[in-house]
Amino acid sequence: MKKSAFVLAGMAVAAALFTACASGEQKVLTASGLDAARFDTIVNGDTVKLYTLKGDKGMEVCITNYGGRIVSLMVPDKNDSLVDVVLGFDNIAQYMEKTTDYGSSVGRYANRINMGRFVLNGDTIQLKQNDKHDGRDHCLHGGGDTGWMNQVYKAEQIDDQTLKLTINAADGENGFPGNVVATTTYKIVNGNTLDITWEATTDKPTIINQTNHNYYNLSGDLENAAYDQVLYVNADNFTESDDSYMPTGKILPVEGTPMDFRTPHAVGDSIHSEYYQIKNAHGYDHNWCLNTNCDDTQVCASLYSPKTGIFMEMYTNEPGVQVYSGNFQGVDGEENVVRKLGKKYPQHVSICLESQKYPDSPNHPEWASPVLNPGEKYFSHAAYKFSVK
Repeated sequence: MKKSAFVLAGMAVAAALFTACASGEQKVLTASGLDAARFDTIVNGDTVKLYTLKGDKGMEVCITNYGGRIVSLMVPDKNDSLVDVVLGFDNIAQYMEKTTDYGSSVGRYANRINMGRFVLNGDTIQLKQNDKHDGRDHCLHGGGDTGWMNQVYKAEQIDDQTLKLTINAADGENGFPGNVVATTTYKIVNGNTLDITWEATTDKPTIINQTNHNYYNLSGDLENAAYDQVLYVNADNFTESDDSYMPTGKILPVEGTPMDFRTPHAVGDSIHSEYYQIKNAHGYDHNWCLNTNCDDTQVCASLYSPKTGIFMEMYTNEPGVQVYSGNFQGVDGEENVVRKLGKKYPQHVSICLESQKYPDSPNHPEWASPVLNPGEKYFSHAAYKFSVK
């Protein structure tokens, strides 16, 4: 009989402890089996470390200030066993080598901007182009490998439940105007909720749209696709995308399409649909227009694993949420990349739920504006509440 993911995880942690003891060195591992020493490094003169937050109901969140990344997120399942529900690596070297967005605090602008170009106060701004599809080249996640997800944040661990990360972005970085000071604050609240706030100021008009890029799999089974995960999205509409994953400007109803998650259902029920939006993206990689009207007291989305009973509810003050189903994991050379606990991730092993302004909002004045001016403060909030049902 195949061993469960939980048993295998326990075996991996035990093996790590045995190896440390055999060498005469007692390693201190996190609940998720991470060795914090494997995250200690210097990048361009800045110190990188692993920080751990602990809640009073068993939640543990491990974060590196390299890209503001959540490396592991442990929550109790229906048997009161801790499960790591996010994807990632167990060392800083692989994060730096792969320049992946796993778990990162994305900035200065999450998601895509058409051809990396927009007009701000009459001036045409050209950003770094790093996302080529269908003969077009967009700006994705603030420039990708030179965006904030691959820079070092200054870290301040305020208490056992709170980590504040700060980044100073220079005027002209990847083409973005303005010297920006931005913070990401991770906090465990009410024992079982991961609360994330982003704040920023600028010295000249710019755009900003930050998010967290956790890849969730609530089953803890990272060797099989997350097709049984039950998704809910509180949205009547979504933004249509072209062949390069860029919004066309049309907002379409989910009614009668596989984009309809107003009634929760398993992701696998529709992810292989021939519907043109899903077929082009090889799964889900779309922005849903939330019904919550930027009210972060309302549930905007949820995810549930029947296997573990873990239930995650999402809240945000942003107008949209990007659902990404790991369409390029386990393909195009990623099949044999070894990640945490020796796992190799298959295609569609996870679901991302990213709070955001709509993609390419700088080019759509009819949508919520991402413009930040001097004297103003950018504020964005997302919370992920975990329970069992």
